[in-house]
Parts: sequence; structure tokens; C-alpha cells
Amino acid sequence: MRILFMGTPDFAVPSMKALVEAGYNIVCVVTQPDRPKGRGKQLTPPPVKVAAHDLGLPVYQPEKVRTEDSLDYLENLRPDLLVTAAYGQILPSRLLNLPRLGCVNVHASLLPKHRGGAPIHRCIINGDKESGVTIMRMVQQLDAGDMLSQVRVPIEERDTVGTLHDKLAQAGAKLLIETIPAILDGTVKETPQDESLATYSPNLTREDERIDWSKKAREIYNQVRGLNPWPVAFTKLDGKVYKIWWTEIVDELAVTGKNPGTVLKAEKDEIQVQTGEGILAIKELQPEGKRRMAAAELLRGQTMEAGKQFDDQAENF
Repeated sequence: MRILFMGTPDFAVPSMKALVEAGYNIVCVVTQPDRPKGRGKQLTPPPVKVAAHDLGLPVYQPEKVRTEDSLDYLENLRPDLLVTAAYGQILPSRLLNLPRLGCVNVHASLLPKHRGGAPIHRCIINGDKESGVTIMRMVQQLDAGDMLSQVRVPIEERDTVGTLHDKLAQAGAKLLIETIPAILDGTVKETPQDESLATYSPNLTREDERIDWSKKAREIYNQVRGLNPWPVAFTKLDGKVYKIWWTEIVDELAVTGKNPGTVLKAEKDEIQVQTGEGILAIKELQPEGKRRMAAAELLRGQTMEAGKQFDDQAENF
């Protein structure tokens, strides 16, 4: 069997490696082109490309997979099955109709919940108690194909998007290997999604990263961990932007009479802030132009007086 694998970020790497370790024949790995990254804008290959080279797999990096040249190239590979995992481009019908065994996707949610490009971030931001991975048939509609298999993964109280991402990437790789034999022998059960239960998790915007202190402490806590370690929540104090890396809930219901965003006290290892409902302690943050640090380290070097106001209309950082 000839497998065409398509993926780009770290999430896709375990699935690709699992296919190789299980003895499947990946005839080509399709991934996004190298992109400028970091302050120096150095051209950097995507994680899937790096891993594919380590595995000795051929790599193809079209700018757009739907061009005639790209489709001709992929057709000549004669794939029996196409597997995608966070590839990052919409696949045209010509490509979806190419493999005799069809196209399947490793999607990081319990479909039909959290269709779209940011399911891991948004399930934590939304306060979900569990997530998971769905192996699904690919169709023209966004993440709407029939479901072949699912695995559930609990979301722990202190999970971040980073820790949950890694759990789901490994769970998805295992589920993929468990599902492929049934695809090959034609016994796989395909379950249509219930459209009435569908929810969407679109890619994050800058507004999603801005902390609105009028929200509840629990909501802001979930937002911060749902954006850690990327792209990171932010706010502003004394005209400077601060990235907020970690918080703890001091009291979910306390109302002090102070405006949301008011610093109640800043001492020892935390900065306590009034929210719309409850008190939140900032434990780790990154001042503008500086590195990430614990609140205790920041407070050893500067005084932050009670009564100061975090501004939720923060500028870009």
C-alpha cells in the first residue's frame, strides 16, 4: 500500500513516525514551504519536514497544493491512501478523489465539536473537561466527514495548550495505527456526524489573546493556560505590554468593590488582580522587552503598588 502523508506542525510528527514504525510505505510527505521565523526571520523548515528527512522520506513542499503542477505530481505517485494531520491547506476534490482507499484526517477534537483550525486552544479556553482525537473521512466541507474512530483524552486542571497538544498528538498517532487495518480490509465503521451538535474553533486572532479583566477569574485562568506556550495572553500596565504566562485562582467569587483589572496586592510571589468575578493571582509574566519570569523575580526588582490598573485595551506586543 502506498500512503501519501500530508502534515506540517509538531502535531503531525507522531502520526507520521507511527506509520513508518508500523511498516507502512509512505511514498511522499507533503508539507508547507519553509517560512521565515524568529527575530532574524531565518528560513525555517516545518517540523514534519525535519522529521521526514530524519526518517529518509521524500518531501514535497508546494506553495499551493491545488495548482495543476502540484496535482500532476501527486497523481504520478499513485497513492492508495492519503493521510493528513494539520496540513494547513484545503484539499481540492481532484486530490480527495485520487486514492482508491480515500483520504483520512487526524483531527484533534471529539467531532462534531471543535471543527476548525484551533481545537486544542479553544477547548481549554472554553473550560472543556475532555478533548480527544477523531479519525475522519475528508470531504469538501470543513471537518464534516464521517467519523471512523475516536479516542477521549481528559483535560487536567493544569493542562496548557502545550501539554494537551502533546497528549493528543500521541493519542492520534496510536488511534491512526489502530484504524488503518479496518480501512484496508473494508470493515471500518463510518459514522456520520450529527450536524446539530457541530461547533467551530476558528484560528486565533489577536483579540483572543487580549485579557478582558471584566470576565470571571475562571475564564481568564482558562484563557491564559489555553494560550500557553503559544501565542500567550497579554495585557497592559503603565503603558507597557505584559505577556501573562501563568495565573492561579485565589477566590472564584470574591468581589472587593475595586474595578476589574485593579492590582489588589503585589508581594512575595504573586500579583493579585480583581476580575469581573473573583480574584486572580499572576504567577508568571513577561514585561515588554524582557524575558519570561516568575512574579517573585519581577517584584524583587520593582515595586507594584496596590491600586494600579491593568488596561484591557492592550496594544500589540
